[in-house]
Amino acid sequence: MQALDGTDTRLLSALARDPRRTVVALAQKLGLSRNTVQARMAQLEKKHVFLSFERRINPVSLGYPLMAFISVHVQQQKLGQLARDLAGVPEILEGYGLTGSADLLLRVVALDAEDLFRINGKILACDGVERTDTALAMSELIPFRIQPLLERRSAEG
Repeated sequence: MQALDGTDTRLLSALARDPRRTVVALAQKLGLSRNTVQARMAQLEKKHVFLSFERRINPVSLGYPLMAFISVHVQQQKLGQLARDLAGVPEILEGYGLTGSADLLLRVVALDAEDLFRINGKILACDGVERTDTALAMSELIPFRIQPLLERRSAEG
């Protein structure tokens, strides 16, 4: 990925503060032309700078108040198919391959403890899963954020 310049960083920072701002409002805020902002937005999109809108939807609003992190220990040779199988479980929001004692870390949501038990059973039933360790998320202490990195980038450049 190509490095972002100061204008890109300023644009992203303005979007992070107010993601609903229109191109015209962004142009006014940043002292740029509407065409410049529109072109920059298109380039940022091509560079895959933006994550999906899905990340902004709270699972609680969909009836899933319980969040947990499940560490999965797997048979490495089956990892590719296992990832595809796990992607078929709708309650798995994210999955990461790890170094260390566990091979995968899954962020899952559930209706309640009984539902979490069911979801864990679905994960354990996947070919290649050896065992799982589950930790309940008690509260979100630091929500997903990017603004501090944008500020740091602006200060450096």
